[in-house]
Amino acid sequence: MKKKALVALSGGVDSAVAAYLLLKEGYDVTGIMLRLYDKPDSTDAYDAQELCRKLNIDFLYPDYRQQFKAEVIDRFASSYLAGETPNPCVDCNRYVKIPFVYDYAVNNGFDYIATGHYACVKYDPDSDRYCLLKGLDKTKDQSYVLYNLTQNILSKLLLPVGRLSKDEVRRIAAEQGFVNALKRDSQDICFINGNYYDYLRDNCGIILEPGDFLDLDGRVLGKHKGAVCYTRGQRKGLGLALPQPMYVLSKDMVNNTVTLGLSEDLFSSLVTAEDVNFVSAGEIKEEVPVMARVRYNQPEQKGTAYVNEEGNLCVRFDSPQRAVTQGQSLVLYSGEMLLAGGKIIS
Repeated sequence: MKKKALVALSGGVDSAVAAYLLLKEGYDVTGIMLRLYDKPDSTDAYDAQELCRKLNIDFLYPDYRQQFKAEVIDRFASSYLAGETPNPCVDCNRYVKIPFVYDYAVNNGFDYIATGHYACVKYDPDSDRYCLLKGLDKTKDQSYVLYNLTQNILSKLLLPVGRLSKDEVRRIAAEQGFVNALKRDSQDICFINGNYYDYLRDNCGIILEPGDFLDLDGRVLGKHKGAVCYTRGQRKGLGLALPQPMYVLSKDMVNNTVTLGLSEDLFSSLVTAEDVNFVSAGEIKEEVPVMARVRYNQPEQKGTAYVNEEGNLCVRFDSPQRAVTQGQSLVLYSGEMLLAGGKIIS
């Protein structure tokens, strides 16, 4: 009998080609798109359904809006209120999109799940672990946002486009006449139209209260429109006339102040992360050399990783890193393999 694969569709070209490739390989494919939020101008659901009609496969569209609000939107708002800069794509893949598709698959007799992410999974018999690897197309590699996947999920996860380049994916979609062959990649937070602080105000009940910009000596430099509107390293949009360029260094959410400083004040060599998932490594017992990222599109940087007494993941970078931001992710690599990741706390 054919192996059954449940493919998570986004309405975009990558997941469409993933479904097509699995059909071509002989899998019994079903498409599923989780209804996570309502966006009136989006064609994603229509495009996903049209793809399934073209491929002659079943299309599922279960409603997970309540779960998405609790696990992604509410976390997004809470993170900003705590002075962090969250990455909702990481939370979505961890708490909603992939786990819910996995649970549906397990409960309904599917052998595998699949997505259109640019990453790869490989079983390592020596460690008896499933390892997460970078996608072949390094300009599109999405392993960073998948570091929270569990061994159970990785054991059932197929990533068909991970071994292709984006150009190859678009060529396949065009050859097959997919409606989304030329559809642009999503660049922004999927559930937000406009800027995030207007969304927080209008949809999450967060009141933007003006406060003081301070320098490192505590002197008032001017007024800001609300501390949640700024992120570490930000220079543009401060609305101040200053004698030299200044950047956001930190935020005090209790006192609603934003501290500014010079570019050189943004650098740090030691980065610490909590809530760690040792996805491929299993564990880190001693100091190990790694390559690491502290933000999604950053080139990997050399450093030494270890676990401190509190159980947090630490990286001591060879070169100081600029604007390391609480709430973002620290992700470690060894060659093509993603070793571990966690949420940055300092």
